[in-house]
Amino acid sequence: MQRSKRVEAFCTIGLLIALVFLAPYFLSDFRLNLLGKFLSLAVLALGVDLIWGYTGILSLGHGVFFGIGGYCMAMYLKLQASGSDLPDFMMWNGLTELPSFWKPMRSLPVALVCAVFIPALLATVIAYLTFRNRIQGVYFSILTQALSLVVSLLLIGQQPYTGGTNGITDFKDVLGFSLSDQSTQRALYFVSVGCLALAYFFCRWVTRGRFGRTLAAIRDAENRMRYLGYNPAHFKVFVFAVSAALAGMAGALFVPQVGIVSPTNVGIVPSIEMVIWVAVGGRGTLIGAVLGAVLVNGAKSFLSETFPNVWLYAYGLLFVLTVLYFPDGLAGLIQKVNFGWRRRKVKAAPAVSPREIAAEEVVR
Repeated sequence: MQRSKRVEAFCTIGLLIALVFLAPYFLSDFRLNLLGKFLSLAVLALGVDLIWGYTGILSLGHGVFFGIGGYCMAMYLKLQASGSDLPDFMMWNGLTELPSFWKPMRSLPVALVCAVFIPALLATVIAYLTFRNRIQGVYFSILTQALSLVVSLLLIGQQPYTGGTNGITDFKDVLGFSLSDQSTQRALYFVSVGCLALAYFFCRWVTRGRFGRTLAAIRDAENRMRYLGYNPAHFKVFVFAVSAALAGMAGALFVPQVGIVSPTNVGIVPSIEMVIWVAVGGRGTLIGAVLGAVLVNGAKSFLSETFPNVWLYAYGLLFVLTVLYFPDGLAGLIQKVNFGWRRRKVKAAPAVSPREIAAEEVVR
């Protein structure tokens, strides 16, 4: 039974990988660009599922880490577009010299490292201060939600350095390749595919084995784990930092494909939407988080194009129906259907006598 489940899982993953790599031959450039954005958001969904689905930590402020990664990448792209001049929004606000924290972002490797490690460092500090004091549950969710609000207001208030409400936009090229060129967008799509695959297998490695069982035990009975001699705070800090790093990576992938980053990417609403992706896809199942991010954002794009006046209501209705009737998400629904099919197959199979089973074992 376990072996058949593994075969089915690998077949499903293989089919999804094949569809992703064949997509450029069937989709238009516009739709391919949308799919690239959705795949970069799936990296973020994996991080949210890692802390919520496997560790039981509900964060409503992951937009902060996503936005930090996006801003780091946007700073590099804006400096590339500006050349030796100051970025336009800095000149409009009266700055005469490039701020010191902008200067390292002229290098793409530095920008990418900052996009991953700054969110991880910030998450480590926040998680250490909160989990050490045993702040958890709804109190931690409110704390992260407040953090999202504070950071978005900070970005709006520091307009000379961050672009304010308009954010940072008007990017031209990356590594000398024009972002308006379709070949560059296609390359960014495949980069998103590669990063998603790496993030998925890394999260799969983290959640498998003894470490993954420890995370599940902390989620289900944290006090008992503490009684057994474990310190749940250390595990939760590590997982929260990894999740933030994945969110920063997703932000760095998202910005070149969408062409802008602003405080709206950091606010409370995007952070709640990230939770919706995982809930619809099925928390505690990595493949469910990926499917949820792609399908929910795809539905959002379709509904906003087809029903621009009512798409928000349909979006909310989708989440409500999922919570009420499919609490395990799409992945849980698929597992139930698969289990029911197997059960009927076992019932339909002819009975085998114990003597025949013993004879078969002797032959083996």
